[in-house]
Amino acid sequence: MTSPILDGEIRDGCHHMQVRVYYEDTDFSGVIYHANYLRFMERGRTNYLRLLGADHRTLFEETQDEAPGFAFVVRSMTIDFFKPGYMDDVLDVVTAAGEVKGASITLLQQCRRGDDLLIEARVRVAFVSGGKAQRIPKPLRIAMESGRVKQSAT
Repeated sequence: MTSPILDGEIRDGCHHMQVRVYYEDTDFSGVIYHANYLRFMERGRTNYLRLLGADHRTLFEETQDEAPGFAFVVRSMTIDFFKPGYMDDVLDVVTAAGEVKGASITLLQQCRRGDDLLIEARVRVAFVSGGKAQRIPKPLRIAMESGRVKQSAT
């Protein structure tokens, strides 16, 4: 079951999810610790899949015969940091499908504070089962291809 408040929303081909920055997300100076952006983006990717109709629990159940023990694994990630984020900021984590291939998807992600772009990432995620790359389940591939963007997440 999805919750629009918790899961964000898909609009204009992009998933938008708000995250409040807490004290625990910052370093000693009150600035977001760089590694915490990875957590924010992971949540964004997970909720994006959920809103496409591919929540992890359902995917595990539906692909048990075809791809037992599957996982989405981050194959590569490039991140550009533009501006700092601070405690109590409300960030918009934006996720969009870029290139969709047989066994991998490139996702474009941003963390924004209002009009300010804080970070931008290009994330290549592979679908694996039994330690080997496997084709992404067709319904998920179709859903992601329909929302694909060309260059950036906004």
